[in-house]
Amino acid sequence: MFVPINKIITFASMEFSSKLIEEAVNEFSKLPGVGKRTALRYVLFLLKQNETEVTQFGTAFIKLRNELRYCENCHNVSDKPLCEVCANPHRDQTLVCVVEDIRDVMAIENTQQFRGVYHVLGGIISPMDGVGPSDLNVETLVGKVSKGEIKEIIMALSTTMEGDTTNFYIYKRLKEFNITVSTIARGISIGDELEYADEITLGRSIVNRTLYENTFSIK
Repeated sequence: MFVPINKIITFASMEFSSKLIEEAVNEFSKLPGVGKRTALRYVLFLLKQNETEVTQFGTAFIKLRNELRYCENCHNVSDKPLCEVCANPHRDQTLVCVVEDIRDVMAIENTQQFRGVYHVLGGIISPMDGVGPSDLNVETLVGKVSKGEIKEIIMALSTTMEGDTTNFYIYKRLKEFNITVSTIARGISIGDELEYADEITLGRSIVNRTLYENTFSIK
């Protein structure tokens, strides 16, 4: 007897009559913000697609995991040794924007207001989460600055306590070098994540950046 797909589970208890579907739902529900019911909708949607489309869907993620690499210069995601930004001869290599992760690179690129290059830290200092300076790509940033080819570092981290702590740590590490260290203007509300800022506000924050040392009193 044929049982329709939408009848194979009991929604109240989320009990599955198919182990294959249960396993697929469990995998989808591991994604951020995806609960069991949303995961189930994804699985049922894929079951309605033809075999070729589902195979392409799975293959895309397998290739992503196995073939994606990180830029040797800035740690941005890339398909080649250098990402498209670093390899672009029209970008200003002397102007470096320091960001937390690749989502911030995408957010800033969408503003079309920045023509320099990036340095992706891979996180921010957060003692509560066990993340310290040694867990971030700070040493490679210091190494690049020490070569004397960089004129300005723009700190474009989220305006949170963790972001400010990371800003201050990097500023202290770079203070000995003869470069300008600036930070994005506070058009971004305190406590906001950079990736959620609208493009106009974020773009203006980049353009109207200020000297980092002017944001606090140095004794």
